Amino acid sequence: MLNLDLFINGLLIGLFYALMAVGLTLIFGILKIVNFAHGEFYMLGAYAYTLAAQKLGVSPLLALPLAIAAGALIGWITERLLMRPLYSGYSSWGLMRDEYAVVVTFAFSLLLVNLVDKVIGPYPSRGPPLLNLPKLILGPVILPGPKLIAGGVGLVVIGGLALFLRSSLWGKQIQAVAQNRLGATLAGIDTARASSLVFTVSGALAALSGALLAPIINASPDVGAFPAIKSYVIVVLGGMGSMPGSIVASLALGVLESFGAVYISYDYRDTFGLVILVLVLLLRPHGLFGEKGRVV
Repeated sequence: MLNLDLFINGLLIGLFYALMAVGLTLIFGILKIVNFAHGEFYMLGAYAYTLAAQKLGVSPLLALPLAIAAGALIGWITERLLMRPLYSGYSSWGLMRDEYAVVVTFAFSLLLVNLVDKVIGPYPSRGPPLLNLPKLILGPVILPGPKLIAGGVGLVVIGGLALFLRSSLWGKQIQAVAQNRLGATLAGIDTARASSLVFTVSGALAALSGALLAPIINASPDVGAFPAIKSYVIVVLGGMGSMPGSIVASLALGVLESFGAVYISYDYRDTFGLVILVLVLLLRPHGLFGEKGRVV
């Protein structure tokens, strides 16, 4: 019976991871780069939710969409100001594209962390619960209210995103750009708009994850570092650029950590994913759903 409780709680944790990792996967699928400022989108969402609810007196139900809007805005700004040079001269960048992306996104990450530290302060703040829902007890399964709400919202959002990418015109354009940017351009698709949309969605998802976890994990300037590391691990495990792979890897990692914390050691809980990552890189470098090779 304990195993059932661990399994369900592990799935809920995996949903949190998926909200972060899916956005990072979309960015890699479009631009073939890793956004090292992704964790700071999470941090800004946590702060936007917490400050709106505590300092401005906004209802948590209204603070949540404000946090999402803040994440979407910072994602859009990042793409417009920092990422646009990557593909405005797409045919002439060569190997310099990767170096540019690493330097710029890492520098932007440091800028956001230090800016928040100076403006808001280094002290952690905990956001109010989205709803005052008591813990749910179903036999041996105990689900805390905030975690249950966050998991439910995460499930709905991920399902909606998958439907959007599969069925909508914009979603199909994003898939086309991810498969072949030059070919999509020749077919008349506005690849710049697709890239801007992906960064906007990625920022919104990371901010949503931060806001949902603000009642559980205190908001602080460096709170996004650890979720970002988890996201990088998940993206590699699932297969670089594979959204289904990221979702499966997120859920698997959440369950693995839940069982490992009880049956192995809670102190080493956060290392289990890194161990699995090393094994995957050795045995299946392209990940669970990734391609074995890609022409760049």
